[in-house]
Amino acid sequence: MKTTEILINEQSTSSYLQKQCPQKSSMSKRVFDIFFSTLILATISPICIILAVIVKCSSKGPIFYASKRVGISGKIIHCWKFRTMYVDADKKLKDLLSSSNELKREWQEHFKLRNDPRITKIGAFLRKTSLDELPQFWNVLKGDLSTVGPRPLSLDEVHIVIEKGREKMFCVRPGITGLWQTSGRNLIPFDTRIVIEESYVDKQSLWFDLQLIFKTIPMILFPRGAF
Repeated sequence: MKTTEILINEQSTSSYLQKQCPQKSSMSKRVFDIFFSTLILATISPICIILAVIVKCSSKGPIFYASKRVGISGKIIHCWKFRTMYVDADKKLKDLLSSSNELKREWQEHFKLRNDPRITKIGAFLRKTSLDELPQFWNVLKGDLSTVGPRPLSLDEVHIVIEKGREKMFCVRPGITGLWQTSGRNLIPFDTRIVIEESYVDKQSLWFDLQLIFKTIPMILFPRGAF
């Protein structure tokens, strides 16, 4: 299948990745994910209730935001987060990128904006501390995500990965944290990020996952590259 055909829609993208990326998952990893996500969800439920109230009161819009992402073998998933942006964020992004070449270059390199005016005040705090991603432990329990793995990508990002012929990262479930998260996160250019995420697929093991989970703790307490 040619790249131009892959880019037509999400169905053709998913079909292509299903053929290119046989699943590399283990029962022990899935059992750990179920146990760990259940424990975390039970522990953080009071925090989530407080954050939900703060998000609702801070700006107009829903409490949660479901972000469409590409999961293992091209499966389309919806990753849940606390809403961190204003409700008209998509329109604002188009206006920003069309009005500034500098912002356009930054978006093309990271798919992020360091000083993003679309983000609410409480949203900036949630992103910096990664608290906005707490609802994704529900995705882990469902089986859409793993606790550790490559971060899930949007369709636009996936198309770039496919064009570069680097589809290996879709052979495993994407994760809440992983090698990229603990290596500098958004400070790392997208091309380098792909290489890092691919290397996780080759290194993955339950012991390696535990190491990355422990490395994530100081990254949350002392954020670097989170925006």
